[in-house]
Amino acid sequence: MNTSSSNAPRASSKSRAMTFPWIANTATSVSREPVRFRSIIAIAIAIAAAITMLLASCASPPYRTPPPSSSSPSPMPPAAAPATSAAGARPGDTGALPEPMLQGKSRWVAVRWADLPGFDEDALFEAWNAWLKSCERPGPAFAPLCGEVRRLSIARAEDQRAWMVARLQPYRVETLQGGAEGLLTSYYEPVLKASRQPGSGYEVPLYRVPASLGNRKPWFSRQEIDTLPEAHFALKGREIAWLADPIEAMSLHIQGSGRLNITEADGSQRVVRVAYAGSNEQPFRSVTQGLQEQGEGRMTAPWIESTKAWAARNPQRVQQMLWSNPRYTFFQEQPLSDLDAAFGPKGAQGVALTPGRSIAVDPGSIPYGTPVWLASRGAAANLQKLVFAQDTGSAIVGAVRADYFAGTGAEAGELAARFNQPLRLWVLWPK
Repeated sequence: MNTSSSNAPRASSKSRAMTFPWIANTATSVSREPVRFRSIIAIAIAIAAAITMLLASCASPPYRTPPPSSSSPSPMPPAAAPATSAAGARPGDTGALPEPMLQGKSRWVAVRWADLPGFDEDALFEAWNAWLKSCERPGPAFAPLCGEVRRLSIARAEDQRAWMVARLQPYRVETLQGGAEGLLTSYYEPVLKASRQPGSGYEVPLYRVPASLGNRKPWFSRQEIDTLPEAHFALKGREIAWLADPIEAMSLHIQGSGRLNITEADGSQRVVRVAYAGSNEQPFRSVTQGLQEQGEGRMTAPWIESTKAWAARNPQRVQQMLWSNPRYTFFQEQPLSDLDAAFGPKGAQGVALTPGRSIAVDPGSIPYGTPVWLASRGAAANLQKLVFAQDTGSAIVGAVRADYFAGTGAEAGELAARFNQPLRLWVLWPK
């Protein structure tokens, strides 16, 4: 997976413009569904029904916490339960709200479905492929739902929405201190030209995991890999391919995976995927931030192009700039079938990522495979949509923190580079 703290797909361009009622108030929002009455009698009947429903909800039994598991959250003290309001609730979402729960680094607070911005507008069929992928390796909390998820894959969006309301409970994700706003960044899968043999301008190697990686922690730094004979010996024969540009190679290291348009030794061309296989466990440092700290100015998005422009002006300083990031990524080569090409690389959950519908999270806050409602508004995009926690990254730490998978190629990279904006998250947990 990627180690990037920044850097998503054409799918995101289909997101609707969003409103943020929760910026001013996190209380339950007012329902948008119009209600019409044909007579005074109908009004009286409706009022009586509402009173009956309210009394029934007050008599509802307390929420039953899911059976403990490695991915199940712990209940919060009853005193922390949120206020309940039936105003604005969707059909089937009128009972008493469950109590807040703790999940590792985060606090989950139950809300109404009407509190999720844009829930009625999202094109859920776009997200269902990502859900089917999660069901290839579901966590214990979601495995019982996967049969229904598969049957609903060809259902109408209205039916999918109604099923979600019936089977899942939304919880607002907060820090343990109660903060509900965090940071959304993005990452993508680069596509680079490569050669199976060094030479003709292709001089930057991509390596498989060295056999001695586990014998030394942390392993050699980026500078030591380039300069020490001991590191050279450990990596000899581990080359997968060679790239032409060291800054593009650095980008691949940061993103953690990519596709190579590779020229084989016999001159033939093919496309392969290289996926994250390990790292030297050295700390990650942003090379662009380092340049900014040295007074070189801010590298504008996309950072690869602005950094290449800086390198063209300062060729004698490029190596030192690269060495300022000690982290080094090792890869594994994977074949790329037509089906594989429609999805991204496998994330930390072990399933292929779906452009615009997969996010990387801190698994100490949100378990892998969890459906998540995401809302973010900023310069890159206005998003309010269903996504899935299917990956992680070394820079993705904290309760309200996510990295949005943009997709594959240069266009996705340009979009991903612009993401650095406020974020709100709601986990959708089985009732």
